[in-house]
Amino acid sequence: MMDFALADHLRNFLRDQSGATAIEYAMIASGVACAIAATVFTVGTRVNQMFTSVNSALN
Repeated sequence: MMDFALADHLRNFLRDQSGATAIEYAMIASGVACAIAATVFTVGTRVNQMFTSVNSALN
């Protein structure tokens, strides 16, 4: 009787996929965060160059 309960418990544990969704959402969120960081870094550099050229033109 104890062996069957353990086997049933193990089967239920292996079939449970509720944690997989949370991991998938975390991976998506980290991918979006990386994309945002790369975009901000690239745009920030261009904006800095633009302000530098405007400052030089005004002086």
